[in-house]
Amino acid sequence: MPGPYPFGEDVVRLRRGPSPGRDARGQPIPGPLVETTVPGCVVTPRQSTPQVGGDEQQARDTVIVGWTVYAPPGSDWVTTDQVRIRGKLCEITGEPGDWGSSVFTGTAGPVQFAADRVTG
Repeated sequence: MPGPYPFGEDVVRLRRGPSPGRDARGQPIPGPLVETTVPGCVVTPRQSTPQVGGDEQQARDTVIVGWTVYAPPGSDWVTTDQVRIRGKLCEITGEPGDWGSSVFTGTAGPVQFAADRVTG
């Protein structure tokens, strides 16, 4: 079923607009931050299973490392965007992938990307 998904959730895309100019040292001034709400996204936790007996395990079986987001077809995402998921600011990790159209039904598939929480 193509998105937006009726029981999905809103994800906010944060993208910098064009630079308004340069500072006194000639460096570009960051453009304004533009927030766009994208409704009907599917957000799933992304987990990692640490090596058994390794330093990262610490008596845990899995560790949540971020989210996988399935956004509606045709939505616009780039690696330099930030996203706000459930109130948490995240970075897009890797290149967003467009599933294209289903060879079985012809319906458009989602745009999938990984989002990791910003820390530090």
